[in-house]
Amino acid sequence: MKLRVAATVLGAVAAVLLAGAPAHAQAKPGDHKDPAKSGCWNSAKVVKTASIKSRMDGNVGTIKLWWSGKCKTNWVEIRTASSATGTISVYAADGRYDRFSFKKGNKGRHWGNMIWANNMCAWGSASIQWNGGRGGQNGAGTTAKACG
Repeated sequence: MKLRVAATVLGAVAAVLLAGAPAHAQAKPGDHKDPAKSGCWNSAKVVKTASIKSRMDGNVGTIKLWWSGKCKTNWVEIRTASSATGTISVYAADGRYDRFSFKKGNKGRHWGNMIWANNMCAWGSASIQWNGGRGGQNGAGTTAKACG
């Protein structure tokens, strides 16, 4: 009986928390789409750049935050070792984000999906690893915010 009451209370708390989730975090036009396939890349420019760094190996790549004025979207592109795997993320100030996992290859050039970010700040991050991440073989980088 005590277990059933606890489960009911937890369920009620979860329902209240979910009901209070911000409505502005709903998907917008362009969210989670590939910038190359959508054509948004054709009218885009790099707005922020940063290094991907490893404690063991120093600079191990570059992260770029892109903006398409035509599509009103941002996304992240990285360049690193072709042996690296990892995750690319882009964030909008209203709480939406996209996370994209990449595999080895493509000559170390990878990009994530877009997030609509018209008239708001956006930024990106990436984390990578190579050789399974053993012995400190990993790195991370984050761009500054671009607001517009």
